[in-house]
Amino acid sequence: MSNSAKVEIIAVGSELVSGLIQDTNSAYLAARVTEQGGEVSRITVLPDSREDMLEVFEAALRRQPAVVLVCGGLGPTPDDMTVEVLCAFAGVDGELHEPLLQEFMKRRGFTRREQITANLLKMATVPRGSAVHTNPAGWAPCVELTRNGTTFYLLPGPPRELQALFSQHLSEALARRSGQRRVSRRVAVTMHESEVSPHLETVMAEFPRTYLKAYVALRQDSEHALPVDVVCVGQTEESARDTVGLAVARLRELVEGAGKALTVATG
Repeated sequence: MSNSAKVEIIAVGSELVSGLIQDTNSAYLAARVTEQGGEVSRITVLPDSREDMLEVFEAALRRQPAVVLVCGGLGPTPDDMTVEVLCAFAGVDGELHEPLLQEFMKRRGFTRREQITANLLKMATVPRGSAVHTNPAGWAPCVELTRNGTTFYLLPGPPRELQALFSQHLSEALARRSGQRRVSRRVAVTMHESEVSPHLETVMAEFPRTYLKAYVALRQDSEHALPVDVVCVGQTEESARDTVGLAVARLRELVEGAGKALTVATG
């Protein structure tokens, strides 16, 4: 896949690397990027450290992905420094985003600028030249800045806010970048992984834009069927769904030909 569809994810937070909080944001973003036809090439988790963030941002830019999604570090506390680090990385100053500040005042019912708290001022400060997408579920916005062909999107850490911003501002943008859509369907086969693997390879060979993966870890025990995901890429969602249907039908033919059963998961 070309770099136009490659995406890297960076999760920032000392609470993540210490194990205090599970990094669910990266899993969510990876799934959504894949659905929109992108390819996540790397996920990095790092602490609240200026040096570490700068190093990771610079390394990502050298690889030249289309998009880098950075989550966390946009709040008002001293350890929230993602915007500050992005400014240093890009060689630009931070500046108050006046429309965002006015939105904050409106939401808080403030009538005078003097009423604005230092916390709100910090969350309204963005790198000069960046695009700002307002947060429908919180305060810290999504910040968008492009350098050398790679677009960095900064997203807040709280999952509800991150998911709302992604759905409202990023989802379709990523789909347009990739120029393709992915559709997946989960099936279950009454076979062991060693038995079904040759059939998965056969289907992938016959449908080159299809990827099949068996999940042994999701199998409850040997008495239950083995989950298998069938993922297809198409120029449109309709074409991808058509290919998924054909791939599943072919896998069913192979599995039933071996005297086993295949069922399609619902929901």
